[in-house]
Amino acid sequence: MAHPTDANNDSLDLANAQDCYEVRRDQLPLSCPTPEQKLWNSHPRVYLPLEETGEALCPYCSARYTLVD
Repeated sequence: MAHPTDANNDSLDLANAQDCYEVRRDQLPLSCPTPEQKLWNSHPRVYLPLEETGEALCPYCSARYTLVD
């Protein structure tokens, strides 16, 4: 029996596939990679503070997240 992993979940996006991401308030709290992205081939999930400045930079992959309304 194969071990279940998100690598086999085709409904998830690839993690760290872009340099910039736009985030809506209903997607907070923000983590990189996001819950909609595969985690198996990415860095550990880290939560990023985005609420005060409207921008955040991931310390692992340097992806830039921007809050949009």
